[in-house]
Parts: sequence; C-alpha cells; structure tokens
Amino acid sequence: MKLPEAYRGQDVVVLGLAKSGLQVAKVLSQWGANVTVNDKKERNLSPEADELEALGISVICGGHPDELIHPGVALVVKNPGIPYSVKPLQQALQLGIEIVTEVEVASYISDAPIIGITGSNGKTTTTTWVGEILDRAGLHPIVAGNIGTPLVQAVADATSENRMVVELSSFQLKGTRAFHPHIACLLNIVETHLDYHGTMDDYVASKVNIFANQTADDFAILNMDDAVCRSLVAQMKAKVLPFSGKEQLEYGVYVEPPYPKEADTVDTYEGIRHVVYRDAEGQIHEIIEVGHIGIPARYNVDNALAASAISIAAGVEPSHLRTPLSNFRGVEHRLEFVESKNGVVYYNNSKATNSIATIKALQAFKDDIVLIAGGLDRGSDYLELLPALQHNVKAVVVMGQTKEKIAGVAQSAGIEVIKTVDTVEDAAATLRSAVIQAAQLAQPGDVVLLSPACASWDMFESYEQRGRIFKEAVHNL
Repeated sequence: MKLPEAYRGQDVVVLGLAKSGLQVAKVLSQWGANVTVNDKKERNLSPEADELEALGISVICGGHPDELIHPGVALVVKNPGIPYSVKPLQQALQLGIEIVTEVEVASYISDAPIIGITGSNGKTTTTTWVGEILDRAGLHPIVAGNIGTPLVQAVADATSENRMVVELSSFQLKGTRAFHPHIACLLNIVETHLDYHGTMDDYVASKVNIFANQTADDFAILNMDDAVCRSLVAQMKAKVLPFSGKEQLEYGVYVEPPYPKEADTVDTYEGIRHVVYRDAEGQIHEIIEVGHIGIPARYNVDNALAASAISIAAGVEPSHLRTPLSNFRGVEHRLEFVESKNGVVYYNNSKATNSIATIKALQAFKDDIVLIAGGLDRGSDYLELLPALQHNVKAVVVMGQTKEKIAGVAQSAGIEVIKTVDTVEDAAATLRSAVIQAAQLAQPGDVVLLSPACASWDMFESYEQRGRIFKEAVHNL
C-alpha cells in the first residue's frame, strides 16, 4: 500500500459493508479517494449505505457487478472474512491490483504505537487482559481490532500517549503489507480456518505477517511451548521476549517449577507454581502464584504468561502485574461461568470453535462433564478430541452439521450416553433442546459445558449469539 495521499483522486473499492468497511470507506474518502463500497447483501439489509452516500461515497448492493473491478482501480480494501476466491478479488489479482484489509489502512494513520496479538486460541482473553493491565499502569490503552471496534475507527481518536492493543485474526493479517506493530505476539498455532486459507502453510504465513515489518527497536513475544512459534525465533528482526509454561528460560516469562513437557492436563492448582520474569541481567522477578490467577484452566496460565510478557515489553514493572492478573475474571463466551442450578454448574465456552479449544476447556475441570458440542463442518474428523473425552466426560449432547462425526468420536472414547439433537428451523430451539437434555443427564456435582469445537455459522450468526442463547436457556431451566 502507498502513502495515503497517493490515493487522492484515485478509484478505490471497499468490499464488504460491515463495521470495518463503513469506517475504512469514510477514511479513504477523507483522504480524497474516489470510493466505491460494494456488498452482496441487498440494499434493505445494508443500513450503512445511506450514511455513506450522504458523504458522497458510492454504494453498490445486491451483488458484485462485472465493472466493479477495472484497470483504473488503485486499491481494494476487503472485509477480512471475504475469501479471496470471490470474483472481484480474483479480478483484482489478475489485474495486479493490491488487496489489503482495514488494519493496513489503520496503520498509516495511527499516532499511537500498536501492540498486535494473534494466535489460534486465546487472542481475545489475552488482548482484554493486556488492556486492563496497561490501563492500571496508566498507559492509556485502546483495545480494538478483531475484538470489536475496527482498528481504523479506534486510531482516529488516538494520540501518541495511547497504546493500541489490537486483536488480529489470520484473515486480517493476510491482507497486510506495511503493518508495523511495535509489540507483536503470536500465542500459538493449531489447525483451523483451512476452509478459508486452503493450506496450513497459508494460515501460518498469514499469522507470521504480524512480524514482517518489525525492526530491532520492536518486540516479538513468542510461545516457546509451541513448535511453530519456537521455529520463528531465529528469523525475528525484533527483540524476542519469550514465554513458557514448560521451560525455565534464560530470559523471559515462565512458570517455576515448569509444567511437565509431555502433558497439558496438569491441573492449574496442583502443587505451588509461580509466574516469574527473568530479565536480561538474569535477575528473577516473581509475578504471581499460579493458583492466584483470576481465571481457571491450564491454558489461561499461558494467556497470563503472554499478557505478562507483552506488558513488560510495553514498560510495566513486573511487580505491578500481580493485582491485574489476580483480579481479571475473563471474557464472555470463554469458559464463562453462567449459573449453578440444583448442584450442577453451567459454563459457556461458545468461543471454542476448534477441537484444541474444547480440549483445553475439558482439561480445566476435575468434575464429571456433560458436554454440548457440534456446529459447522469444516472437514475435520475430530479424532483429536478422543483422549480428552476419555478423561472425565460422562455424556455428550451433539448438534449441528458435525453431530454425527462428534458422536462417533464420543462412542470411540467409550462414552455410553450420547444424545443427538436434530436441527430444527429455529436454531435457538435446537440449542435450548440440547441444554434441556444436558440438564437431564447431569447430577449434582457435574459440569454442563457448551464447548462446540466448531464454528457457529451452520445455525447461528456468530459464536456470541450461540453463547447468549445458551445462557438464556440455562437461566430458563
């Protein structure tokens, strides 16, 4: 992407009229570009169109006309979720027109340093946590990106006194060219989103884009317990500040004593462990006892390690981390406590859109679990769930496109009670039925856990909607 002023008087196409499309179209128009916004939704489903047209921005709804992309187009800014296989993007690629996402545009107009956080799992929790830590430290964070507010909207109100704390998806990062976060964190890599990326190589390359433009003045925060992250250390131009739950580091944030390298199932509170930071001079700073971290589960220890490393790189003293790490109560739809009824505890983990996220949620509990799972079929066989299902899952309620697959894995795991919920026209009714059946199977002392291991789009608009319906159904039992 060129400097903003280079697009003055140039034709620019914004593909997708979601929140990010609305905001980036306004910014491009303010730069003086001739902006056309295109969305396949019909006009009556695109209320943002009126607002844009009042600003002199052309809006085309109801499909992608052939003439939308032509040799005179200087730039295409796409909604992150739109696949590159759609016709306008294929036309742009054939014509050699640059395609970016709104975070690339935002990076050109941000006066505040950017802290970028990505990974397959834990992004939202870590991003939110870092925001709370930096706020307590008086560093004036603004939390944005994939977590809610589009970055291009958030940076408009930012100054050099702020810190942009940005959750970034692989979809967003694939469309970046000059994006340059001062602090960039890769939490982990697991197989996911292959329906979008096609291959793991493309998925990993998109994630690694977060480091592409860093320099020796920047920080790269990497998880030494993740094979992909570890392999990147030698390639980094930035200063590497690592973290680990399984290794004593010569420099970085780690757990002391470490968790066993061969297992991820050790309970968070088994034994006494501490999160510590060993600085460049070798001095060890104790941060917090693991058992005092504010949210449960072994994987949230990893999130706490990452949040600590990021915050230290941002200038927070290690001694100031204990309180925000212990006071944090997590993020909605991520192992969220809902209610206790008749001795049964209900948890909403709707954000678990892949098997690894569900495995980690199952490992967070010692009590017997009635698991509600299933959703969009992205082609996985879900066999990786099998060992976790054998641990303490007493019954499984399955729904959605993957119900038969997950039921088959549960049967292979030796689970005798497996209930299948048929999809009805009203997706909410399907999930309510699943909750009722799970409640009937649970006994006092059990946990009912919604942790689908799948995306929600076969029945719901989003994992948030799925989680809200689950919580409502629990409250109405």
